Amino acid sequence: MYIFAGLGNPGRDYAGNRHNIGFMAVDEIARRHSFGPWRSRFSGEIAEGRIGNQKVMLLKPMTYMNRSGQSVGEAMRFYKLTPADVIVLHDELDILPGRVRIKKGGGHGGHNGLRDIDDHIGKDYQRVRLGIGHPGDKDRVTGYVLADFAKAEQAWLEPMLDMVARCAGHLFSEKGQSQFMNEVAKAVAPVLKPPVTKGPREPSPQPASSQTSTDTSTGDR
Repeated sequence: MYIFAGLGNPGRDYAGNRHNIGFMAVDEIARRHSFGPWRSRFSGEIAEGRIGNQKVMLLKPMTYMNRSGQSVGEAMRFYKLTPADVIVLHDELDILPGRVRIKKGGGHGGHNGLRDIDDHIGKDYQRVRLGIGHPGDKDRVTGYVLADFAKAEQAWLEPMLDMVARCAGHLFSEKGQSQFMNEVAKAVAPVLKPPVTKGPREPSPQPASSQTSTDTSTGDR
């Protein structure tokens, strides 16, 4: 059995926040794989079902982000699982919007949800890092993650969440995880990259401006 824990904050006011992309991901997994209804348990909401031949419990902690570990720890201990059986889906500032990376262990990078999970179960769990991009200034991080996704961001958010759900079965093995990341990348590529136009182009009357990079350091959130 596996626990898929999606991180976020409970309540309507937070439902569309960038910080809640973990909730959005497990909601889409539940829909795609016809999980049972959500019900209250382990200081959160759970839905049970199967992905392929694996039994999975989806978990949305209702303890608010900075106490996510309380809920995850309760569920893990009840089922006598280990951190290796826990997969956490969460927002990641230091990854470009629409990109996905998978990581086991390591630091929490200032993410308060991961920090609390580390405190409750240790660091040896899988993390599905769902890129939301960085606002460019660490002083703007809190406002950025607690703001709703912009309308324009739905162009990559929807195909990203759809493919995360479709390919969730790949998360059970290291080889499958590479395929998972590749499939998500292919799904969002058409909306993240402008189409290539073949053939001759008119010369530009002015020199192209250079692209500046932004600070991608992670602040507490």
